[in-house]
Amino acid sequence: MTDTKNITPIEQETKKSLPIGMIAASIIMAGALIFLIFMYFDQKNKMVEMETVLTQEKDSLANELRLMVVGYDTLKTNNDSLNAGLYKERTRIVQLLSVNASNIQLIKKYKSEITTMREIMKNYIVQIDSLNSKNKILVAANTEILQQITQVRNTNTELSKVKEELSTKVEIASVIQAKDIVAVSLNKKRKETTRINLLDKLRICFTLRENPLAKAGPKKVFMRVIRPDSLVITSSPDNLFNYKGNKTIYSSTREVDYINQDVEMCIFLDNTGDFIIGNYSVELYLEDNIIGRTNFMLSKR
Repeated sequence: MTDTKNITPIEQETKKSLPIGMIAASIIMAGALIFLIFMYFDQKNKMVEMETVLTQEKDSLANELRLMVVGYDTLKTNNDSLNAGLYKERTRIVQLLSVNASNIQLIKKYKSEITTMREIMKNYIVQIDSLNSKNKILVAANTEILQQITQVRNTNTELSKVKEELSTKVEIASVIQAKDIVAVSLNKKRKETTRINLLDKLRICFTLRENPLAKAGPKKVFMRVIRPDSLVITSSPDNLFNYKGNKTIYSSTREVDYINQDVEMCIFLDNTGDFIIGNYSVELYLEDNIIGRTNFMLSKR
């Protein structure tokens, strides 16, 4: 065992300073540790804050990209070249949306890409607006042209109607009519009689009217004598002529040379035994038109 009585004053002073040094070192180390802990949490908070800011920035940029996609979807044009460009830029935006920007460098690139795309989109909007303005001008011009065409067609239709009406009027006006139609029943002595038992021949005399619009030349007049029972008296079932597209039976016919002046003429019909007592109708036809009518009567006495 060491004898304390033999320790020198210097040794005693050294032994006293050792605990103080250790305490001081411990305090310094503790302070450094506290400082490091503080710095760690401060840095961590800054990193969390930075991550939050980056996430918000990324979300904001992503939202802007989505709005740009919607914007591209609303841009419509009939220009195939522009449509191809719109589709290409839209696809590029969709691809950019799939990029996971997790650091400042990527976010900056993200923003740079969006700025470029925004300018491209503005350029497309200007082009499409210009095309739409030109299209509106063309549509207005086409509308005016269509209106003019419609007006011309309507005018042509009206002119066609007028022409048709005039043609109809001319056609009607060019019809040769018969006037002063007289039906007389004659006996064998060529005397007038209404007695059926004395009837030998029927004579229908009339005048073809003067008509300067009619075509001159040979004209064939057909006569139909209609009995009281509506039967047509004829000498042959082959006595047929065309009227309004139908074959029509006639009683007798006669041809005359028409020179656009009044022409007096008569048509005769022999008694073939087909006459009966009663009121008769006589119709005259020329060139697909009925040109006159008259009546006569046969009696028993």
